[in-house]
Amino acid sequence: MGWLDQVEDQVDALRSARALQEASRSAEACVLLDRVIRTTGDPYARADALVQRLSALINLGRTAEFTRAIEDASAAVRDLAEPYLHGHLNALAALAAHHQGALDRCVMHLVRAARALGADDTPDRDTAWGWHDLAMAYSYLSFHGHALGAIERAREVGLSAGIPEETFAAPGIRLRNAVALDHNGDSDGCLRVLRDVAGDLARFLRGGRAGNIRPSSLAAYGYAAARRAALGDRVESAGDADPNRLLGHGGDSARARDLRQLGQVCLAVAAGRPIEAVTRLDAIRVSDETLGAAESPRLRSVALARAGDHVGAHRADRHAFRLAARRSDRLRDVYIDGIAARIDHEEMRREAARYEGEALTDPLTGLPNRRRLERYLGAVVSRGERVVIGVCDLDGFKAVNTRHGHHSGDLVLQRVAGVINRVMRRGDFVARYGGDEFVVVLPDTGMSEAVEVARRIEAAVRTEDWESLVPGTPVGVTIGFAEVDGSTTISVREALGAAFELADREMLRAKDRLRAS
Repeated sequence: MGWLDQVEDQVDALRSARALQEASRSAEACVLLDRVIRTTGDPYARADALVQRLSALINLGRTAEFTRAIEDASAAVRDLAEPYLHGHLNALAALAAHHQGALDRCVMHLVRAARALGADDTPDRDTAWGWHDLAMAYSYLSFHGHALGAIERAREVGLSAGIPEETFAAPGIRLRNAVALDHNGDSDGCLRVLRDVAGDLARFLRGGRAGNIRPSSLAAYGYAAARRAALGDRVESAGDADPNRLLGHGGDSARARDLRQLGQVCLAVAAGRPIEAVTRLDAIRVSDETLGAAESPRLRSVALARAGDHVGAHRADRHAFRLAARRSDRLRDVYIDGIAARIDHEEMRREAARYEGEALTDPLTGLPNRRRLERYLGAVVSRGERVVIGVCDLDGFKAVNTRHGHHSGDLVLQRVAGVINRVMRRGDFVARYGGDEFVVVLPDTGMSEAVEVARRIEAAVRTEDWESLVPGTPVGVTIGFAEVDGSTTISVREALGAAFELADREMLRAKDRLRAS
């Protein structure tokens, strides 16, 4: 079953919006999606439309609208246990953060997107496009290895769903890799990559499969050819491989528009008109995020060298190199492996602080607070679903406060929040209820499965390195579980109260058994 099979309203409109975006007609897609958002009562349809709308705004380069669009989509997706949606939203949020210059937030979203999409084993079109957009985000941030891995995953999932290989050719990924090599002084490496890109296009043209290539990808093929020509390579200038013809594709994509303008600069250099190329560079305005801030000064250097102004060319080259180095320095500070480790402890706090507001977040641990927990459970119960609620009470926490003070106690609570959140299953919900009490909610789970989850939590807390944090005061956890059956006719508050009472009672019995042993 694919993602859209779960949507019950306006599915045809949502599919049409996808097709429009694939054809680089994002402005038309926006109009269609706005209509769905206004008229649908289906939470799945609304969430899909808002995620798609964010994608369309990114394609159109409407940067001022990104933050609001992310907030709206995040609110719609929040309570839907669907990994594709969370993965695709975070991939798009990473792209938006990159265009806004927020690299730390960008990398954080990349990690979340990879985790969510990695948990989705459904080989459908939407999951494939989620991997595609994640690959694009990796590529724009210059994580070229991660980008190639993600686009390969998109191809694999896409082929399983009947999407032709060439749809996910993604020449833009290798194009950005190539120009990054050139910005750092490796023009030969750049040409090798660009020739490989041209080889792929030639293969698709020979096989009569070019019709499946996305318009924005055709523009990327055009720029790859124009860039090769600017560096002195002989490039075919007739038929379907003509750079001018390819650069004309891309529809209303902001990135394709940038490629067209820069491509004309490259072609002017290749045609022996370097002064025209410099004049064009002075007249155009392109986003630094399309091919990196170093691309324009690097093209200026190439043009000035062709014009015989070697002093000016050297100055422009040094400027390009400095811009490329500055980007590398910024990336080093937010390298993806470091962000992945931090997310285990800070994921819920960062997400909540940005999209939900402090009213629903425990400020110490970053987990959802009691109010957010009750809202989540209310939604679950109102849908008639069954869940198991676990109340987790810390053992030894009073001794921590007594021996080491409340600051150390706060550090222990933060550590426990990260540990519990890390070992939960996909779709589970974790909150801090108050004091040293945490609550986990396990959807579609029986008591036997809950016992296994409890064992994982207890083992993770027990084996954490408490000695280095609060020497001589080990910390443990005791958990009691109870079921909430959404089919009951009592109120949500009554159902929750009864479940908490049962879970508390079971937790106290577990503590008594522990003391007796």
